[in-house]
Amino acid sequence: MSKPHLKLSGVHRHYGEGDMLVRVLEAADLTVESGELVALVAPSGAGKSTLLHLCGLLESPQGGEIEIIGQSTSRLGDRARTQLRRSTVGYVYQFHHLLPEFTALENVALPQLIAGQDQNKAEARAMELLELLGVAPRAAHRPAELSGGEQQRIAIARAAANHPRVILADEPTGNLDPETSDLVFEALKDLIKNEGAAALIATHNHDLARRADRIVTLKGGLVVPHTL
Repeated sequence: MSKPHLKLSGVHRHYGEGDMLVRVLEAADLTVESGELVALVAPSGAGKSTLLHLCGLLESPQGGEIEIIGQSTSRLGDRARTQLRRSTVGYVYQFHHLLPEFTALENVALPQLIAGQDQNKAEARAMELLELLGVAPRAAHRPAELSGGEQQRIAIARAAANHPRVILADEPTGNLDPETSDLVFEALKDLIKNEGAAALIATHNHDLARRADRIVTLKGGLVVPHTL
């Protein structure tokens, strides 16, 4: 049986000390399988961003273990963590963060070129993703020439460019109107299934969360199932 793409076991994360101690996660467990989309719904300040940062190896827990495609990370040094993150994790933010001077195609090809991919193969992969996400006709356009929904779909394509095994998204539709949010979320969902990635998506949008394979929340420092 294959190992889950993302697994948290007994993870602890706190900030401050003494009277100022804030316990965000206490022995938190979470498993996300290949092709599975898990929605993370919790109030502001509950620790959603912290959980995503831990899953993406942007922060380290004070206790417990985080595994990415079966690789334990608790004993990895900074360089090894960075290499693992770059090769296995894709991140989608609330704001697209596309580079304004590059076209949509170039924005998606760039992470591949940085990773050492051949330019022709990088551009072919970029176009494949733009087609999958329904924005191939906008490939030659720069971000300022695109709608908010198009920009975010291209940001999703960029996050998936290097075939990440884990995709993390922090309010990926937070700046979009309801109709566009639906389009972007469905595009993201299709991409995750098509690529066989494991996805954890933080969202305040309950309608979108219900379309995920399951919903979790944060309660008492634990990651627990949630029903909307």
